[in-house]
Amino acid sequence: MEINTFEKMQKKAVKKSQTDFLRLGFSLIFMVIVLLATWDKIPGNPFLAVAALFGAYMAMNIGANDVANNVGPAVGSKALTMMGAIIIAAIFESAGALIAGGDVTGTIKKGIIDPMAFAHPDHFVWAMTAALLAAALWLNLATYLKAPVSTTHSIVGGVMGGGIAAAGTFGIVAWGTMGKIAASWVISPILGGLIAAAFLYAIKKTIIYKENTKEAAMKLVPLYVAVMGWAFITYVILKGIKHVVKLGFPTAAGLGFIGAIIIFFLVKATITKYADSLDNERSSVNRLFTIPLIFAAALLSFAHGANDVANAVGPLAGIYDALTHATVSTKAAIPLWVMIIGAVGISLGLALYGPKLIKTVGSEITELDQIRAFSIALAAAITVIIASQLGLPVSSTHIALGGVFGVGFLREWLDRTQRLEYRIKEEKEKLEELKSKLVAFQDELKTIESKDTKTQADYERIVYLFEVINEYEKRIKKENKALKNVYKTKYVQRNAVKKIVAAWIITVPAAALLSAIIFFVIKGVML
Repeated sequence: MEINTFEKMQKKAVKKSQTDFLRLGFSLIFMVIVLLATWDKIPGNPFLAVAALFGAYMAMNIGANDVANNVGPAVGSKALTMMGAIIIAAIFESAGALIAGGDVTGTIKKGIIDPMAFAHPDHFVWAMTAALLAAALWLNLATYLKAPVSTTHSIVGGVMGGGIAAAGTFGIVAWGTMGKIAASWVISPILGGLIAAAFLYAIKKTIIYKENTKEAAMKLVPLYVAVMGWAFITYVILKGIKHVVKLGFPTAAGLGFIGAIIIFFLVKATITKYADSLDNERSSVNRLFTIPLIFAAALLSFAHGANDVANAVGPLAGIYDALTHATVSTKAAIPLWVMIIGAVGISLGLALYGPKLIKTVGSEITELDQIRAFSIALAAAITVIIASQLGLPVSSTHIALGGVFGVGFLREWLDRTQRLEYRIKEEKEKLEELKSKLVAFQDELKTIESKDTKTQADYERIVYLFEVINEYEKRIKKENKALKNVYKTKYVQRNAVKKIVAAWIITVPAAALLSAIIFFVIKGVML
């Protein structure tokens, strides 16, 4: 038995090492292709190829770490298989990057440093190169540790650290902007968690807790899906295609409302058509949210590709612009080859290394079903819409994870409340019965002890009654302890939460420190 177990472990280890080797091989092939393809982009200056190499590495790490937030809940709830999620995300991430990634990007992410403060364009180039490599290294480490972090915050930290090292002063940083980014560490997860929990609670109260679950689902599920339709149409217009067609919130919301009406009637007709296949139970209701979750994963991936590809291509486009024109600009055109590196890199990183983080988000923090995953996806879109209109700084990664935390903690609270109510009622009845018996035994004991003369039977009865009283006292303590244990129910893995939150907090300073060190190394090599 032990030999068989050892052989299985050995085979598993060999298979894992072979898989890891293949992953590394594909990654290196991609980066070598990027290096060779960009080597002569600027004749006589191979530094662009080095920066492109780091940009490709950064793009792969974005795919490995950040995309999990878009598809993780759908995979964890079994609405999508891992392979299906990777295929959908890869297609829509690439489409978002190439179609809606924009023709022009800001060379300095979030405007956290002043590009005019650089004494020489070379210093800017070295700082952005250091930022790319530092952010990529930090994301690589976070992925290895199974900690989903913000890729935006990673590049922000990298740019900040490289900028400070290049300028030689902390004054180069727009600390007001950095304060807003730090505020997003708190705002994003709380807002996402509250909205996700609110939708989950609403679905439970209006459908799951109803006596006729099927009837309630047929009546209200189309409404919930229509709300999701409005949120995602509005979200994709505002965040996904803003570089192609820039529309304001009223227009986006109006188009979303029209789409929501169409979705409502389509879903209602579909549910009515398949009503006979529905049962009066939660599993049937869960199935109704499967298709909306697949669409949500696709649209979230499209919007993510359109927005977050800039974390890899923005600094690279800035480097190319600075090397080409020998000057530093706040905005730079994105050549097609730069966007292709970003799109392919994100998709490749997702396919090779994404499953680890997808599992973390989807199943290792809290257990998800389709209803919970639906609430998380809906919260992600609505939170971004609300925050963008209020001018609040938010992170899509923190919102998604906050949603996962929110539904998990709501489950704890609801389950604890329901179990507590039931157990309190049950335990009170038990305790009252035990106490009444205890009083009866104690009265009987006093009656026997008050006798002037006691027989052997009386003494045996006294011993017996003491034993019974002692036993019932133990049972009362046990019942009270069982009642307290209701409070100890945990549906959210605390260790995972602590690790992820810690990673969020140190992302910016860690990336900044790495970037500063890398900048000085580059400077030492180049001078």
